[in-house]
Amino acid sequence: MSAASLSAGADTPSAAELDWRPKSQLPDAVRDSLPVFCSGGYLPSGFGEDDSAVFGESPDGAAALQASGLNARYEIDRELYLQGDVQVRQGSFQVTGSEARYSQSAGQVSIQGPLVSRGDGFLLAGERAEYSVDSGRFDINTATFLLHGPEMRGSAGSLSRVDDSRVEIHDGMLTTCGPQQNDWAIVASEIELDQAEGFGAAKHVRLEVLDVPVFYWPYASFPIDDRRKTGFLYPQFGSSSAGSGAFIATPYYLNLAPHYDATFTPQYIHGRGLFNEVEGRYLSGLGETTLQLGYIDNDSAYADDNPAESGQRWALDASTRAAFGSGWNGYGDFSVVSDEDYLSDLNRSLEINQATHLQRKGGVRYQGQNQYFDVYLNDYQTVSDRIAQADRPYAQLPDVVYAGTAKAGVFEAELESQYTWFYRDNDTLTGLDKANGQRFRARPELALPMRALWGFSRPSVSLDYTRYELEDYSAGTNGFDRTVPVVEWDNGLYFDRQASLFDVPYNQTLEPRLYYAWADAEADQNYIPSFDTALQTFRFEQLFRPDRFVGGDRVGEANQLTVALTSRFNDLLTGAERARFSIGQVQYFEDREVTLFGEGGSDRSRSPLAGEVVLNPLQNLQIRSSGLWDPETGDTEEGRSQLIFHSEDYRYLASVGHSYSKGELDQSDIAAVLPATDRVSLIGRWVYDSDLDRTVGSLAGIEYNNCCWSVQVVHQNYLTDDQQLDSRILFQFQLKGLGGSGGSSTSISEAIYGFDERERRRFGTR
Repeated sequence: MSAASLSAGADTPSAAELDWRPKSQLPDAVRDSLPVFCSGGYLPSGFGEDDSAVFGESPDGAAALQASGLNARYEIDRELYLQGDVQVRQGSFQVTGSEARYSQSAGQVSIQGPLVSRGDGFLLAGERAEYSVDSGRFDINTATFLLHGPEMRGSAGSLSRVDDSRVEIHDGMLTTCGPQQNDWAIVASEIELDQAEGFGAAKHVRLEVLDVPVFYWPYASFPIDDRRKTGFLYPQFGSSSAGSGAFIATPYYLNLAPHYDATFTPQYIHGRGLFNEVEGRYLSGLGETTLQLGYIDNDSAYADDNPAESGQRWALDASTRAAFGSGWNGYGDFSVVSDEDYLSDLNRSLEINQATHLQRKGGVRYQGQNQYFDVYLNDYQTVSDRIAQADRPYAQLPDVVYAGTAKAGVFEAELESQYTWFYRDNDTLTGLDKANGQRFRARPELALPMRALWGFSRPSVSLDYTRYELEDYSAGTNGFDRTVPVVEWDNGLYFDRQASLFDVPYNQTLEPRLYYAWADAEADQNYIPSFDTALQTFRFEQLFRPDRFVGGDRVGEANQLTVALTSRFNDLLTGAERARFSIGQVQYFEDREVTLFGEGGSDRSRSPLAGEVVLNPLQNLQIRSSGLWDPETGDTEEGRSQLIFHSEDYRYLASVGHSYSKGELDQSDIAAVLPATDRVSLIGRWVYDSDLDRTVGSLAGIEYNNCCWSVQVVHQNYLTDDQQLDSRILFQFQLKGLGGSGGSSTSISEAIYGFDERERRRFGTR
């Protein structure tokens, strides 16, 4: 007979059945926390009972034994016999049964069932038991038990409470499924639960699905709380039509010490061979350091595609964060891969995103109330060999940033400064591309901020100064400087009125804003190399900035006035901003002649109209839209729109988006998670490119949940670097309380907004 079928008796309810209730009969707090796919749950631990426990303190030898029953017979100094509604208590230990015999000479209590021992987080039921008054050992035959915290129930041929934290089970079964629902169970000849260590161990273990054995382990250990334990994690498996192919991985976790650990993940990939990944984590009093390494000695598929390569491939990713106190912090990130195809072919767990450049950056930062200081070294690995040397980023060795503010009476003084030594291997380049060197930039500002309830005004003057000391510079002297005076005047008014809509009171604001900027910059700055400079994308927030360039190698001239208007609708009951509408335009009084090698100049007198709309009609619904419209041509230059919705319990997720940039991009995106029934959900995402007239990404899957296990199967298409659609199938199988295998959830979370929160809540955790 399977241990999963053991019970305390044919007509005696098990421990789980004693506390299990249909959802309608549970207390409100418990019922509200249950997922919709659960038909019932357990009463809280100790509901209506005293907080005594089998997992309680061992009785002190001085603690008196207390016993009661409807009928009693006592032989002086020999034996006490109790019958009917028997209760035995010593210290925190308590048990109830139908009969009990206490041998005073042996210090032993024999209890006949049906017996129940209830405590904080634990419920035990059985047929008969022996209890030692002196040691606190409690042995029970034909037992069932319930752990309220992990909602784990089980049964045993015999169970022994050895001490205050350890229980030994023989011929036992464990599951998180509800009573009479043995969808899965762990069955073992011996099980030891050690609450002091936070784990269990078992011998001759079988995983049974619907009472049918599907896996066998001679020995296994598993957590019974959230503490870490050395051992195998659940296997991962998946499939891909290109790149990494079908794979199976068996992660092994090493709990080396309380402050550091490691995970070793060997995995076999069809068509490639044995691939290994290692992650190490170290936690100190200052912060945390993580090191990740991936390695394959002979990637047969890669060697076939690249005959000149050995097939040996690897990747490294490291990060560290430290808090020194008093506002000082340290940080470091380093990533490197052996070849440009590694990330698409092999990477699954290293925290490196698909990128053309991998950053290596480390430094020390100070953040005070009025001062900011940051010094760091920054370099990149350019992953793709197809990127020309002149288009590769410079390293900053080092970069030193300081900023500060101070009050000077009614004035406000600010300083932004930066020193950088730029370096790149430019031996094969010519002209300005060959230059390396140092740049110092400082921007002191003096402002007169004025604020009132009805508006604000902030005139300011600043001086943008830059000094260069260059090497291998052929356009003039190696050292030169640039000085640009800047004047800004930002003004705004605030009007509001109160009204109501659908019986909801709200406050509507009207906020006109005028911003003037003037900067006297020389028109031709193309004798200066471009170390880190680019043209900023023009959007609504750019309306209130004097410079159209980002980086320090170009400062644009300006003589312009921005006119903008914002209106907000604020819910007076909750304080939430329900809607915001903004529109603005820049009037240029002079042509923009400063360019970044031909980009950024213009002679038009008005900018496109820039606008944005944010709607929050419900707490869980947001609609965002922003765009640029050119009134001179009537064309939309750029547009981005997105609708995001999630139900209160995150069972329903939906997002619709569209991105447009004239002549560059036109993509639509729709994603959703929709419950088909209480237990079955459909998962999908589709990305379509109108310019290419093709699908550039999709995801379709199905998820099944019940109250003790779940499964996800997902098919994903994604566009590779060579503009081909790759496909893969991902799985995840999760047993409530024991984790799961596969890795579909990570990919879905990256594709669908809110899915990670949905995963966190899936089994009712908040």
